[in-house]
Amino acid sequence: MSSIDLSRFNFSGGENSAPIEDLTRLPQEDQQRLVLAGIDVHDTKVSGAFMQLNHADVHCTTRQEGLDLMDIRAAIKKFDGLPQYYWKLLDPNRDEITRMAYEHLNGGYFVRARKGVKISQPVQSCMFIKGNAAGQAVHNIVVVEEGAELNILGGCATSQHSNDAAHLGITEYYVEKGGKLTFTMIHNWGDSTTVRPRSAGVVEAGGVFQNNYILLKSVGSLQSYPRIDLNGEGAVATFNSVIVTPTGSYVDSGSAIHLNAPHTRGEIISRTLTTGGTIINRGFIGASATPVKGHLECKGLIVGGGRVHAIPELDSCRDGVELSHEAAVGKIAQEEIEYLMARGLDEDEATSTIVRGFLNVDIMGLPAPLKKAMDEQISKLNAGGAM
Repeated sequence: MSSIDLSRFNFSGGENSAPIEDLTRLPQEDQQRLVLAGIDVHDTKVSGAFMQLNHADVHCTTRQEGLDLMDIRAAIKKFDGLPQYYWKLLDPNRDEITRMAYEHLNGGYFVRARKGVKISQPVQSCMFIKGNAAGQAVHNIVVVEEGAELNILGGCATSQHSNDAAHLGITEYYVEKGGKLTFTMIHNWGDSTTVRPRSAGVVEAGGVFQNNYILLKSVGSLQSYPRIDLNGEGAVATFNSVIVTPTGSYVDSGSAIHLNAPHTRGEIISRTLTTGGTIINRGFIGASATPVKGHLECKGLIVGGGRVHAIPELDSCRDGVELSHEAAVGKIAQEEIEYLMARGLDEDEATSTIVRGFLNVDIMGLPAPLKKAMDEQISKLNAGGAM
């Protein structure tokens, strides 16, 4: 994907604004945009809530002992610069995106589950952009200490009337020995939004990292390729993604798992559907230790035009590894449609049923209300295009 002109966007302003005390007082149309990004501002069962609006406006609350949640800038001050975490997994000079995020830190969050603390209710986090030509550069750090468990439900969205916005997101994940992190991200960007995440993580012995990603709405262009290194024996990483690209959307997305220690396991499962847009679907599993297991599965469906380009990669220099991949791109088979029509469905209903089965989010373990909202969005997809 070609470089972007970051000078078009405004990455400053509002640095001294007051905190957002009550998310339920946000305009109703903003709340609706957040719902479609998986964020319910009225949910009081979450263990913590964080929201970043544009460059500086922040809401942050915690409800559980053993959970640290705060603005990244506050965390840097409180913890003497976070030297063991901040910019340790990513190079600020990697590309124009990381350089801009390093030089113009607009915020982001620091979240940490303390040693042995099992946080059952999710932490709710949101990055929200309002206005035209607004740029947002954030840096997030997630730490799961030894034996702890953490579930983060993250949403990213633009307001209904935002045009030509840009989101640059740096995220570093640290899962210590025996820890478990489930990280679910749902995007609800506008059709002129440029999105450039840069993410990396490390998992120690016996640790588990599960990443779920959902994009069902239009986006101008998105480029995402998180990397996870399994550095401890028995560590596990799983990536699940469901991506839809309507006409005008360009998505270059994938993930990479590096199996660096014995008995590590990695799995990447992606479902992509285009109704007129372009999706580059990447996946990489590399093994430098043995015995290890890895499986990569990327499947794409074309409904009413568009392009899907699947690029699965397996790489190893060791004997005894077990790596496999399955890739497929195609259209809905006519016999499947005819089979359902013979049982009383019309053509659009048959197509919607097949699409809903293909874009199955059951494996992600989403909360019931969010799962229902996702199912409703997927049901609206049909041969005529996306929502």
